Amino acid sequence: MTAEFKKIFVATDGSEQNRRAIEYSIELAKIAGGKIFVGYVVDTAAFASIPMDAGWEMMYGLLKTEASDAVQKVEQLAKQADVEVETVILEGHPSNEIIEFAQKNGMDVIVVGTLGKSGLDRFLLGSVAEKVTRNSPVPVLVVKGASSMKE
Repeated sequence: MTAEFKKIFVATDGSEQNRRAIEYSIELAKIAGGKIFVGYVVDTAAFASIPMDAGWEMMYGLLKTEASDAVQKVEQLAKQADVEVETVILEGHPSNEIIEFAQKNGMDVIVVGTLGKSGLDRFLLGSVAEKVTRNSPVPVLVVKGASSMKE
């Protein structure tokens, strides 16, 4: 059985630490002749218990702007590398939305970045990469961010 990576979903959070995951997804698409789908998940689950008011609406607007900026940056990088790209902004719990999108859209692989946290940091913050890896029926490529690599 040969794995084909024609449809590659890369999750971005807009951070510089996530850049290596993006670079891997672009390179994988170039090698395989595939297309990347870049997604940003606006974590609306974090605001579920907050009543909707002007402050919430302002924060939501800022998050949507951040999401748009993040996916546009990846789109530019992919186009510069002559890789076909499609962007998507999702809303909800990040790991759930990533997995659901990948399944519904027939992705061959999910690429996620990680800071490489361990122990208490990972327990307290949770890890989207870890949750995606544990729960996804779609294969997952986890790429450590540059700041987490040993010199």
